[in-house]
Amino acid sequence: MAHSERLELTLRKPWFGAILKPTVVFNGRGQPAQWGTGTWQVSAEAPTEVSVYLYNRLWKFGHAELLLAPGAPEPLAYSAPWLPVGRGRLVPVSH
Repeated sequence: MAHSERLELTLRKPWFGAILKPTVVFNGRGQPAQWGTGTWQVSAEAPTEVSVYLYNRLWKFGHAELLLAPGAPEPLAYSAPWLPVGRGRLVPVSH
């Protein structure tokens, strides 16, 4: 990655979050994650696909994805579905 920017991503812990950990994926490459706010490097020159999902050893759920344009990315927030099935939500947030 020649030039990079820092992306702030907040992973909002659902009520069932004590038994699950989120997985964050950038351009197809999984990254370790924990609930809360963290930062990751993303390209400043090329689009970056960001996705988040939850996995409980039996099934994958809560998937959400977003394609970031090159340049300074806005902070993002991930919200898991209310029940441990279905899709999550990944949206830009303003500070």
